[in-house]
Amino acid sequence: MIKGMLKTWKEDRGFGFISPDDGGKDIFIHISALNGSSRRPVAGDVIYYQVAKDNRGKFKAVNASIEGVEILEDKVAGFFNSRKNILLTALGLAIVVVVCSIIYLYTI
Repeated sequence: MIKGMLKTWKEDRGFGFISPDDGGKDIFIHISALNGSSRRPVAGDVIYYQVAKDNRGKFKAVNASIEGVEILEDKVAGFFNSRKNILLTALGLAIVVVVCSIIYLYTI
């Protein structure tokens, strides 16, 4: 992991730039790179991150975390944070309830 300081953060847009500790160009970071963080970043935070290229060939921070900030999300919580997965789970439960109701009514 690379270490740097969050130089700027645009809360309303959900992105900012990290100044790497080892020097070099600032690195773009989007809020999605901090998935599971218990709070949003602020300028001055120490960030640990990896670097990847985006689809335009520019470098960005990925798999990032804020020093001293708890990560809340686990795999199960992450699954249920997706609206699509919540809807699919609700649909599956509704189908189970309907099937069980039909079986119950025909066995009386």
